[in-house]
Amino acid sequence: MLSAFTPAKNLSAPILLACACLYAGSTAAVAGERNAWQQPFASNSIWNMPIGRGAVYVPANLPAVPGNFTWAPMPEIDAEKIVLRPMAPSTPVYYSSAGWSGADRCNATGRFLMNVPVPTDYVVKHNRVNSSATFLSADGRTLLQTQPFTRCSAGASATSYAVMPPVDLYGDGIRGAHGGSGLSAIGGSLRVGELRPGGAAPRHALKVDVYAREVLYRCQRYRDCYRWPAWNADTYAVGFYGNIDAPNNGNGAMKMGALLAIPVYRDLGSLGLETEPARQLAWTLQNYGAYIVDDTYAPAFNISAEDGPDGSLADQFRQDWGFDFEQRANSTSAWTRDIKRLVQALSVVDNNGPDTIGGGGAPLQPIAPQL
Repeated sequence: MLSAFTPAKNLSAPILLACACLYAGSTAAVAGERNAWQQPFASNSIWNMPIGRGAVYVPANLPAVPGNFTWAPMPEIDAEKIVLRPMAPSTPVYYSSAGWSGADRCNATGRFLMNVPVPTDYVVKHNRVNSSATFLSADGRTLLQTQPFTRCSAGASATSYAVMPPVDLYGDGIRGAHGGSGLSAIGGSLRVGELRPGGAAPRHALKVDVYAREVLYRCQRYRDCYRWPAWNADTYAVGFYGNIDAPNNGNGAMKMGALLAIPVYRDLGSLGLETEPARQLAWTLQNYGAYIVDDTYAPAFNISAEDGPDGSLADQFRQDWGFDFEQRANSTSAWTRDIKRLVQALSVVDNNGPDTIGGGGAPLQPIAPQL
């Protein structure tokens, strides 16, 4: 992942052409008691499964100030372009080699990659951040994901660097366009409509980006740089992850894809949280946790959130609470103090796996309704 406040990194992810397959089924957004567009994927998806009472916790050792840099974003949003407009005009996406190099992403430099439904007036200007994107196909079921998505003018074609295999809105939802882990660019996102005054806390796992050089395990082989459910690590992981002399250098639990959570035995009231949105996040982090999906590449702590044609979590947050979601570690705000408290309260669910999602045992919360 590339932070908006950091220099570019070299992410050489493979280009995968999306297949033209379609999934049979209704295009209705709501099925049963759960809105598939707002909370997608199967009930036993990693994004929907609660933490279990069999969870084994080990220290995450996350610092309150990443890298001990007071200017570090704390927190920052990894803004995901979530475009669930299946009836929007079909828009071609072409390959751009710009990636995170700093070159202009507006300029296509290669072949046609795929068509995706995009509202005519939806624009994503050139930038140097992740810009992971998810599009719902015209069949109302197939999700297409890419990174970094750029569309520099209304009605124009778009560009990107890597395209991931299509996934089913009703499937496990694991795979996606976060290049550092190969995990979903829609599952686990803070969505518009969540984290609101008087509202319930999000009832799904979250996604975070961490400063891998400081807080991840110092892996010697590429395969040892990530853990289930991550599909991969950053291409530069060996020699970069954990190469700062920090507590996690030898912590094999802290890898790309790790599930972080506030242990069930920790009294949330003891955290001393000052803000309501932080109290909501604390509940979610204890009951569902958050997956590490990307590297910030420089000191920062990021949370993935929606920023698309249906709204921006950052804008909603500012309007609701009267302060910005994104702040710096040296901020004197109650919100930043709370985020530091939450980060330091996190542990790793070390026995999270395909047969024990969330650690296994009786779930802390009811299973999400079937779609």
